[in-house]
Amino acid sequence: MPDIKPYDLIVIGSGPGGYIASIRAAQLGLRTACIEKDARPGGTCLNIGCIPSKTLLDTSERYYELAHGLAEHGITTGTPKIDIATMMKRKTGIVGQLQKGIAGLLKKNAIDTYTGTARISTPSTVVVSGDSGETTLDTKRILIATGSQASELASLPFDGKRVISSTEALCLSTAPKRLLVVGAGAIGLELGSVWNRLGSDVTVVEYMDQVLPGADKDAAQMLMRSLGKQGMKFQLSTTASEISRDKSGVVIKLESKKETTEERFDVVLVAVGRRPYTDALGLEAVDVATDERGRIPVNAHFETSAAGIFAIGDVIAGPMLAHKAEDEGVAAVERMAGVAGHVNYDAIPSVVYTWPELASVGLTESQAAEAGHEVRTGKFPLAANSRARCTGNTEGFVKVIADAKTDRVLGIHVLGANASELIAEAVVAMEFSASAEDIARSTHAHPTLAEALKEAALATDKRALNI
Repeated sequence: MPDIKPYDLIVIGSGPGGYIASIRAAQLGLRTACIEKDARPGGTCLNIGCIPSKTLLDTSERYYELAHGLAEHGITTGTPKIDIATMMKRKTGIVGQLQKGIAGLLKKNAIDTYTGTARISTPSTVVVSGDSGETTLDTKRILIATGSQASELASLPFDGKRVISSTEALCLSTAPKRLLVVGAGAIGLELGSVWNRLGSDVTVVEYMDQVLPGADKDAAQMLMRSLGKQGMKFQLSTTASEISRDKSGVVIKLESKKETTEERFDVVLVAVGRRPYTDALGLEAVDVATDERGRIPVNAHFETSAAGIFAIGDVIAGPMLAHKAEDEGVAAVERMAGVAGHVNYDAIPSVVYTWPELASVGLTESQAAEAGHEVRTGKFPLAANSRARCTGNTEGFVKVIADAKTDRVLGIHVLGANASELIAEAVVAMEFSASAEDIARSTHAHPTLAEALKEAALATDKRALNI
């Protein structure tokens, strides 16, 4: 193989952070290469995360509405049937289309791509090991964007069949008769919702005393009640450990302060979080430090303890979110190129794509108080929103949290239909340091769900008009 001209930047990982960083680097004139260990680009988000899970959520929502939610509209149908093989084929097709899209973007931007595992041998050298052997690449800078992998419990090790991670939960060929979900975070609730709608008897256990630990307490409690009405069962402040497993299922010990029980489940989904994926990168050899959780500490320029080596996304501190990784990737390469890249960590939204959805940005009420703010809140129920009434999606509310002295918005939480879309207005408002009054004085189209945000902003000053 002829000598390869040195790169200005090598990006390790082609997930949302990695491929977006590569494209922005190319736009800024940096000669860029992107290394991906898998045969297809997109990382966890596209291949075994965000995209396939949202595809299955959409299909299962349609199925559930057809079975349970159309009679009040005057629409009657026969008993619906779900063809899981066809559902999975659709999911695979959507993922494949987006994989081709990313590959095309990398090619369009003249980014060299390499398939194989990457090992950083020096701060200016990366060795790629693939099917055709090893290739050594020279570079001025390295950006680690390798993402994360599912965390395993010592008491419930994965076997890929009876005790599974989210990866296998996205590919089940049938709905398990009884499914135990260990962990009531976003992943557990979303995938639990999918299989609950498709016929599984789903029990969710959570070590903490609320679902979605760290989320707005009012929203988390209402979401749990809503999912409960859909058939999901919850056991909080509870631990799960394996007693035995065989060809037909797993016997689990469920232990809380009040009681200990043993139950058999067909499948156990362990969804207790994710950990940084830095396997075989050779970080020790180049003096890249990691913390007690395996994350890579970085400075304001996203540079690690080794000069010239940078890191973004799930491998560094902060929420493990695709859009966070994207923004960090852009900011990191802009700073490399002398452009003023920046990420406002106070305005990064998070979304749980259950039904209803829960979307949040900024501080919760308790977090704001703990930070020393005198807090004023405004809350508006979707049951009082005309568009929600029209669509029949009245579960949920919007809560605006503002500083009582300055009126600056500190956080916004939306529980309800299309919350993932409604939160965008809240993010823009917080990005521009809006006050509750700014939102309240902005004209919102009628009838829309977004009017609930305006009403919640008015409610911080006890001025809500439609309740």
